[in-house]
Amino acid sequence: MEITLLVKSFLGLVVILAILIIVLLYLPKKKKVAKNKKQEIVASKSSDFISLEKLADIIRDKNSTKENLKEALELIIKYHGSIHPKLGLRPHPDFDIYGEILLRICRHPNTNKNIILDFDKALESKNEEYKKDINDFLMKGLNSRGV
Repeated sequence: MEITLLVKSFLGLVVILAILIIVLLYLPKKKKVAKNKKQEIVASKSSDFISLEKLADIIRDKNSTKENLKEALELIIKYHGSIHPKLGLRPHPDFDIYGEILLRICRHPNTNKNIILDFDKALESKNEEYKKDINDFLMKGLNSRGV
């Protein structure tokens, strides 16, 4: 009686494993995700404003193309280019997301020097008092690339 229960349990586990393998093999590929990202950027261009978080998500995505990165950075400069004034000697807490964007854009696999330099120059020209902080984040990002 114990052996039959053990055999039935083993066969049940094998059937469950087979079902999971079949589901895994027939899942749609991730190519649709990249297509959706491009459609999201085109849809966002039709509206006047896109949030900084959505633009940062495009930069965080390792599958974003050079064109997507460039468009996202242009939209950041256009709509979110001005950073709040410093609080004494400390940067405003909202500056952290700009620092993260600088680090991510430097480490992104599809970036190039022109994209990085254009964003750096545009951000520095709009925020004169943050030049040193922007430069620090840029250097950290470039040094972390692991050439």
